Amino acid sequence: MMLKISKFAFILFLIFIGCDKIPDPAQDRKLSSEFKEYWFDGTAEITSYDLEQARYGEMREGTAVKIFVKEDFLPEEQVKANETSERTFPVLKLNSTKEFITGIYPYSIMESSFFPLHKEGHATKVSASIQEWCGQQFIQLNNRTHFEMNSHSYFEGEADKQFNLPKAHLENETWNLIRIDPAELPTGEIDMIPSFEYLKLNHQEAKAYKVSAKKATEDSLSTYTLNYPDLNRTLKIFYQKDFPFEIEKWEEITPSGSGENAKMLTTKAIKNKRLKIDYWNKNGKNDLSLREKLGLKK
Repeated sequence: MMLKISKFAFILFLIFIGCDKIPDPAQDRKLSSEFKEYWFDGTAEITSYDLEQARYGEMREGTAVKIFVKEDFLPEEQVKANETSERTFPVLKLNSTKEFITGIYPYSIMESSFFPLHKEGHATKVSASIQEWCGQQFIQLNNRTHFEMNSHSYFEGEADKQFNLPKAHLENETWNLIRIDPAELPTGEIDMIPSFEYLKLNHQEAKAYKVSAKKATEDSLSTYTLNYPDLNRTLKIFYQKDFPFEIEKWEEITPSGSGENAKMLTTKAIKNKRLKIDYWNKNGKNDLSLREKLGLKK
């Protein structure tokens, strides 16, 4: 005779054995034919932005790029799959980069977020790296039973850390959600883990912070605003109201600098150019002209 266990009893059992966080529920997401035609066509959407970046209490000119692309993902290894199989599921990946110069030395920042398209939930994986002449920093989240965190830095007290976090909303995944369906964006007074770029640049603890999240429409664009009162920081993302919900610009207001030089400054990024191409096949010398079409320097 088989033993039947209710869902409630099963959850209590998991808590009893120490698994206080179970994986995200597999709630199917219904993708429209319009969505599939745009994102499942074998190309990526690349957008360049003119960047004004606050750093060390001053504004710096630079370039930002956001690359959205549909990929197949291996859930166990949590990496891009070489080919589609019964083991894979589709994700909308965002690679987001920034390049700017502070005095004599440059900064290079990249964040990646992999968001599942087959079900609702949280991003499957998020990572970020920061390189500048003083050293490197890296942080990665893997969404398994918990948020499994790996963090590395050249700063004293921040070197090599491994820890788990309770699941919460992720600022990094909000960009993916805008492109998938802005209706899924969380609103109200919620807990959210700030962007990994922000956490590393400002030496803040990786954890969820209280945030006020709201959506609105201004002129021809919709906006998504995140206000972190404990961090004295506000992020505002401007995107098209209709599919495919292209991101046109964003603003981040936060303290910059230290001591007497600290001041509230606003980082801004405004769309320059946009292309939809299979960029991974455009790696020859003859393809350099595509960078010019994106308004990027060689």
